[in-house]
Amino acid sequence: MADAADRFELESYLIKKAPPKAFYIPNFISEDEEKFLLDQINGAPKPKWTKLSGRRLQNWGGLPHPKGMVPEKLPRWLEKHTTQVGSLSVFNTVTPNHVLVNEYEPGQGIMPHEDGPLFYPVVSTINLGSHTFLDFYHPLNKREENTEENSSSLTLDERYFMSLLLEPRSLFILTEDLYHNYLHGIAERTYDVVTDKVANLDACKNTILGDTLQRTTRISLTIRNVPKILKFKINLGR
Repeated sequence: MADAADRFELESYLIKKAPPKAFYIPNFISEDEEKFLLDQINGAPKPKWTKLSGRRLQNWGGLPHPKGMVPEKLPRWLEKHTTQVGSLSVFNTVTPNHVLVNEYEPGQGIMPHEDGPLFYPVVSTINLGSHTFLDFYHPLNKREENTEENSSSLTLDERYFMSLLLEPRSLFILTEDLYHNYLHGIAERTYDVVTDKVANLDACKNTILGDTLQRTTRISLTIRNVPKILKFKINLGR
């Protein structure tokens, strides 16, 4: 178990079959830590949850906005893990100050997207509960190699090129070219079939090609840094 960020070399967890640069760390937290986090999240006051069409979520640390974020102190039960993840080399001297908690029931997902300029260009996600597949796609403006055809003529399935299997208690980190130049999303499925498109399968010791993995409720902790901080409240209305 990777119970302290400074006890291992991050480069040894590089996903070599993916574009640069992503890392996958199995068993980043223990089963007891997972249970504790789930208890804290599920015990949060109802107003803390925001319900979307495909899932519900919690914002901790403030509400990111193009004008800037008015920071709120993270609760102690999150600080341990934001500090641990923030000590990794990919964050340099930047300190994570925001955690987005997403809950996915079986069959729920999120459309392919990029995280955009609101955040420091590193996404780190601790996975709780169920596994999921995180799927990656060429963006609409990416030209296919050795051809003049623009990929805007391709369907979403044709733009898909790989998945990552995110297991319970693992940590996934997205950086560099893979962060800036590709889209990622979660398909609305109740189960996933393991194919040769799973780029980190070698790091998933209990899973083999051809396995069918049934989804249960998954909660993700997406730990990031919002660089633009405000010391006063802003009017978010029109």
